[in-house]
Amino acid sequence: MAGGKQKYTVVEAGNIGFGQVGSMFIDTTAAASPPSDSVFVAITFLEDSVFDASGGLVAEDQDLYANTEAGAHNESDGSETTNQGSGGAQIDAGNTFPQGLTIFGRWTEIDLTSGALIAYIG
Repeated sequence: MAGGKQKYTVVEAGNIGFGQVGSMFIDTTAAASPPSDSVFVAITFLEDSVFDASGGLVAEDQDLYANTEAGAHNESDGSETTNQGSGGAQIDAGNTFPQGLTIFGRWTEIDLTSGALIAYIG
């Protein structure tokens, strides 16, 4: 386990990649959350989509995964995380995620301003 960041075995990670843990279709402006003890591990955009500026994409760890609350991997933001890189920007309402794009991470909440997506649960 490199730095304790891997959460799954190779087989478990493969299962998640195939959506075998579940998924959720989201096309409303209401906030969506995964089941208890789970997170969203991948998001595929079915339309050009924009997250709500605050609480739109909430990461399990905002220092590690792109989100709307802080700039991940950005030591210059005053976080106490070390060796996490620098230059990561916070997602805001000016960022549009294009149709067909898939992003990976660990998120606890998704709230869209516009668009449609499938969020995979892990």
